[in-house]
Amino acid sequence: MIYTDKTPQQFHGEQPQETDVLIIGGGIIGVCTAYYLAKKGVNVTLCEKGRVAGEQSSRNWGWIRQQGRDEPEIPLSIEARRLWAQLCEETGEDLGYQANGVYYLAEKPGDLESFETFVSLAQKYELDTCMISRAQVHEDIQGKAGRWIGGMHTASDGRVEPGQATLGIAKAAERLGAVLCENNAVRTLVKTGGKITGAVTEQGEIKAAQVVLAGGAWSSLFASNAGIKLPQLSVELTVAATQAVPDICPANASDNTFALRRRQDGGYTVALKNNQTHHVGLDSFKFLRQWLPNMAENMKGTSVKPAAPKHYPDHWMQKRSWNGDETSPFERMRVLNSKPNQKELTALTAAFADRFPQLKGTKLQSAWGGLIDAMPDFMPVIDKAPKHENLHIVTGFSGHGFGIGPSVGRLMADVLTGKPAGHDLSSFAFGRF
Repeated sequence: MIYTDKTPQQFHGEQPQETDVLIIGGGIIGVCTAYYLAKKGVNVTLCEKGRVAGEQSSRNWGWIRQQGRDEPEIPLSIEARRLWAQLCEETGEDLGYQANGVYYLAEKPGDLESFETFVSLAQKYELDTCMISRAQVHEDIQGKAGRWIGGMHTASDGRVEPGQATLGIAKAAERLGAVLCENNAVRTLVKTGGKITGAVTEQGEIKAAQVVLAGGAWSSLFASNAGIKLPQLSVELTVAATQAVPDICPANASDNTFALRRRQDGGYTVALKNNQTHHVGLDSFKFLRQWLPNMAENMKGTSVKPAAPKHYPDHWMQKRSWNGDETSPFERMRVLNSKPNQKELTALTAAFADRFPQLKGTKLQSAWGGLIDAMPDFMPVIDKAPKHENLHIVTGFSGHGFGIGPSVGRLMADVLTGKPAGHDLSSFAFGRF
């Protein structure tokens, strides 16, 4: 299920006057960071303007993949796969995790060439990624005969139920001592002597030795009010869940235009690939220079429309500056509950029936939209903020973030306590733009 502002509040933590680490945002990144800090015995407080997992962390596909990653993300994805299995055991929560594999399916010879390039890279990291034949594809996946000509498979990849998993880790973090405050937006940062020393929330000031901005699609707006230019934009995707149907593909799979994941309820989460909408606002022009070099490649399949007032962080009427005494934009929109695109839902139904004709007539039991925070090179920022000592920015995961949430949370917990990250983070530096 997805979470909205109508979802009953789960976390009622009382905001303390002081904390070692303050985390802004209750998505998978913020929650995992809180969990691993609490494991270390660190005093950590997480403030979420609406609901934990209320936005993209309950709306994503739920894939846990190493396959197809950009090289800088591969080490993070390898660690995350191990941590997902470990989290199931140590939290005692049902996260919906299964190591059921990921398939990329080829529709033309050029797809196979692309897959072979990644398989060569995967060997460098000792992944179990391999090419599979047309016959093997159709033995593993009960799709339309001849629909795919081969594919790439990583058996150790898997899936979780997104909202359920995020909520489960958050509950475990709270049991370890983390304070989780829903319905409590952070308005502004407090700076003393050139250092960030806390923040002002709608419940008052909180002192903090370290602050982590993990606000997803809202991060750029928050950063801008703090005088930080973060060239993050957002794209909106439509996703749906089918009714329960026979198991025709137990793994996660995608071809050039369609993707699916088996769900615990017996249906499939389905989506169109490379089919998203960018809602054009002020930031679209403000950060055009940073986006132009990669726009032709990274914005394929993206349609544009003006950002509607009151519906998106970057809408034209959005307030861009405020202080700690004022109601912030984050309180005016507790949960960004994007609506699904009806044309895309029609196309999704047709795509599912085309690939699995034996299931023609399958109904979509629910559908939703989600806003993905994206950076110009489609890789995240994981770094200290410039000229804001004690502030860390962890955002812009570009649709890749849910699966690597545990490894990012673990490394942030180490960084925040003065230990090495355990990974090369140079590709995620703030200053690369």
